[in-house]
Amino acid sequence: MRRPKEAPRSGICMAILGLAVMVFGIWRGEMPVVLAKAVNICMECIGIG
Repeated sequence: MRRPKEAPRSGICMAILGLAVMVFGIWRGEMPVVLAKAVNICMECIGIG
């Protein structure tokens, strides 16, 4: 069974879209907010915070 030819193209489009959204978030200055939330979640899971 062959894979459809659309699969690689759609994967590349989704990767480009994901990168564009990440760049937009970094441009808006949301990276420190996401990092702070990630640290808080990790501290709660470990049980330190």
